[in-house]
Amino acid sequence: MARSRLRRISGARKALLRSLVTSLFQYGRITTTEAKAKELRHVADKMITLAKRGDLHARRQAEAYIMDKAVTKKLFDEIAKNYTERNGGYTRIVKVEARLGDNAPQVIIALVD
Repeated sequence: MARSRLRRISGARKALLRSLVTSLFQYGRITTTEAKAKELRHVADKMITLAKRGDLHARRQAEAYIMDKAVTKKLFDEIAKNYTERNGGYTRIVKVEARLGDNAPQVIIALVD
C-alpha cells in the first residue's frame, strides 16, 4: 500500500516519523498537521503491536526506531498493558483549527485510553 511521501526525501521522512512517534509515546498526545498524523498512525500502531508481543526481538526492533530508551521502556511497561484486549486502533485523530501562519489543517493525535 502506497504511503504519503510528505514532500520529503526518504531519510528526512523517516527521521520525522521517528521523532513524532517518540513524542507521541512520551506525551500521550501531540498536535501536528493532518497529513503527518495519518502517516504517524501507521507507525504508532506497529510500535504498540511490537510492545504487546513483548519479547526481546520486538524490544530491539522498537529501540532501533524510537529515539529515546526511556520512551521505549514506557511503551513496553505501561502503554502496551493498556491495549492487551485491543486489536488495533490505538490512536485517535481529532481535527482542530487550522494553523495561523499557512492555514494548514491541524489535528491532535492521541493514544486511545
